[in-house]
Amino acid sequence: MTITRKLQVLDDEDNSTLLKVAFASSDRVTVDQHFGSACSFVIYGVNPERSKLLQASEFGDIALDANEDKLAEKLDILDGCIAVYCRACGASAVRQLLMKGIQPVKVSEGTEIPELIESLQQELREGPSSWLAKAMQGSRLVAGARFDDMEAEGWKE
Repeated sequence: MTITRKLQVLDDEDNSTLLKVAFASSDRVTVDQHFGSACSFVIYGVNPERSKLLQASEFGDIALDANEDKLAEKLDILDGCIAVYCRACGASAVRQLLMKGIQPVKVSEGTEIPELIESLQQELREGPSSWLAKAMQGSRLVAGARFDDMEAEGWKE
């Protein structure tokens, strides 16, 4: 399995306050794929106020076997993501995702991506759950806010 097509959105906007979230989706509208056999992922940048498509990646034919090597390229594509929403995820894939700091999130067949993004934004506004708070600790979103708070307090040497 190799990546066959990758679309990356390039613009002049500052994306440093966006959390990267991936969705296993064949149509880029609904989450409809198992992580290990996903033929494509879409990655969005999300913060409490906005979201935007950052990347869409498609893979070639995927053999449905227990070959662990098929996950390596998928894990590379998801680098920097805090979560991946999918229909299901095997135990080995869950371990590998968690080791990379990516939370697998299982959702029902056909759940729409805009609904998931809105739910995530609502959670960010109201106070994140434990997995989201942990994921945010490693992100630039929290680091940037922490340094902004320090600067507002003033530095004394």
